[in-house]
Amino acid sequence: MFYEIAIIGTTASGKSDLAINVANELDGVILSLDSLCLYKEIDIASAKPSADELKLIKHFGIDLIRPDVDFCVGDFISEYQRAKNYAQTYNIPLIITGGSGFYLKSMLNGLAPKIDDIKIDISDDQIWDLAMRIDMDFCAKFSKNDKFRLHKWYQIYTQTDSIPSKWLRENTSKPTIENLPIFELIWNKVELIERIKIRTKKMLQSGLINEAEYLFKSYDSSLKPLNSIGLKECKEYLDSQIDIDELKNLIIIHTAQLAKRQRTFNKGFDSIKIDAKNLNPNQFISKIKELNPIN
Repeated sequence: MFYEIAIIGTTASGKSDLAINVANELDGVILSLDSLCLYKEIDIASAKPSADELKLIKHFGIDLIRPDVDFCVGDFISEYQRAKNYAQTYNIPLIITGGSGFYLKSMLNGLAPKIDDIKIDISDDQIWDLAMRIDMDFCAKFSKNDKFRLHKWYQIYTQTDSIPSKWLRENTSKPTIENLPIFELIWNKVELIERIKIRTKKMLQSGLINEAEYLFKSYDSSLKPLNSIGLKECKEYLDSQIDIDELKNLIIIHTAQLAKRQRTFNKGFDSIKIDAKNLNPNQFISKIKELNPIN
């Protein structure tokens, strides 16, 4: 029968492997939430499922565009609708998984109209002072140090001449998904770093440097996907700015920093926490079946 679940977690938490296991057991399909997996030719750096895994389970959200093609959250929602229609047609589960929580949150909260990025000519302190004067709803929810949201707030303010929190409430679309069970894989920080180290070693052994060299020869190195973790460090190595040991260590450090940001972002989801270290896939699948009994 058709139903939807989401499996989230930090990078290297094992969510993709679990999703494949679940989809295989339940005859389901997977929608990848990973913002890098959607690019063709970025395979190792994105930790994309293997060719065999992609043959085993039908995936959506993977290998959609070239690295030099723009992709926005609206495009992702269209891909979600395609995945959902497929799952509904065949009456099978849809498992949504990946590390790009922004895509998931946008579908759960609704999509706001696009605001252009504009040059900001005042300091972050000045933006925060302005927000404190006119938009306490924003200040109560977010930190002064959240540069991304602070700048987005100011861009909305300058382009709409409105109080951003009020403008967003009035102009955000209805949620794309409602009542979605979300399972979050939780790791001890020390254990997660060890997993990151192991994955980094495997990526380098699998040809990450060769993949990066090909991408930088084929595309403009300033492209956003080519400045993702794994590739940007390889660029420094290929430019002889760092040696192989520094390359490995920088990837590990930057991946751990990403995991910390993802862990913080995921606190915003109403999720069912799963002890990843002691996870029993069969018990997990039984839990899903309990939430979605077959009629």
